[in-house]
Amino acid sequence: MLALDAGNALFKSLADGQDPTAKLRAGLLLEQMGAQGYTAMAVGQRDLVLGVDFLKKKTKGAKLSLVSANLVDAKGQRLFPASVVTTAGGLKVGIIGVSPASPDPKGGDSAAFLPPGVQGQPVQPAVAAEVKRLRTTEKVDVVVLLAAVPYAEAVKLAQGAEGVDFVVQSHDGRGVGMAQRQGVSTLIPPGERGRQVAKLEVSVEGTGPFSDQSEANRALESQRMVEANITRVKERLKTEKDEATRRSLQETLTSFEARRDALGRTAATSAPAKEGRTFLLSYVQLGADVASDKAVQQQVERVEPPGSAGH
Repeated sequence: MLALDAGNALFKSLADGQDPTAKLRAGLLLEQMGAQGYTAMAVGQRDLVLGVDFLKKKTKGAKLSLVSANLVDAKGQRLFPASVVTTAGGLKVGIIGVSPASPDPKGGDSAAFLPPGVQGQPVQPAVAAEVKRLRTTEKVDVVVLLAAVPYAEAVKLAQGAEGVDFVVQSHDGRGVGMAQRQGVSTLIPPGERGRQVAKLEVSVEGTGPFSDQSEANRALESQRMVEANITRVKERLKTEKDEATRRSLQETLTSFEARRDALGRTAATSAPAKEGRTFLLSYVQLGADVASDKAVQQQVERVEPPGSAGH
């Protein structure tokens, strides 16, 4: 199993830099990611509120790797590793991080959303170069891109990042959703601010691109619902005498039957190939029904006491 974070996890807003409680909270989050066995986190805009030195100090000696393929200093030197390679379930997995690009890497306006002295190089070339290295030099089996960038940029990456299997996006707080096939990759919504955990189960007993196990299941479930509606309409037609009502029911029946057939085609075409690789996305909701770890809860309450605004 791999535990990953797509970034923008440490601070709730860019204005939190002067809040001592927010600093303590960010430190606790990094500490707990390491303690809970997280492998990597992308460096997002909201993770840089207190600068690069804060992140490096808090993760020094930790197993958690902060990754960004495109963040550089004023001299163009990379501030974090572009990726990390690990093994899970017998698979060699390459995990790339990417951060927002500066509006103009050669100008001075990057401080609008990145700390002074930090520049975000163009996203797509940085990702493409690292994917090529992982595939050709490291010989990884799967590539995961932790994209701490706006949703529109993540979609572009998924559509054009040849060699990337999954793009996990953060930045906008979009919450849960369905996996989306975007060109060559699959875009994964990771959940929002620790309220949910995205669980991605993969099967690699075949070759070729990954296909979504749930897509065919959703189509079949919808088809069953439409079939039930068709049955009800047919029952009404047996007893209805009014011609105008019968015409309306017949039109409805025709529409339902067309929808049923379309869903059948979707189920057939989206069913995973017998020898293909598959994935299944689900979410674990971290509500009151999920018990807290008492030791961790005590640490949280020291930072954000019960009843406080942040709790």
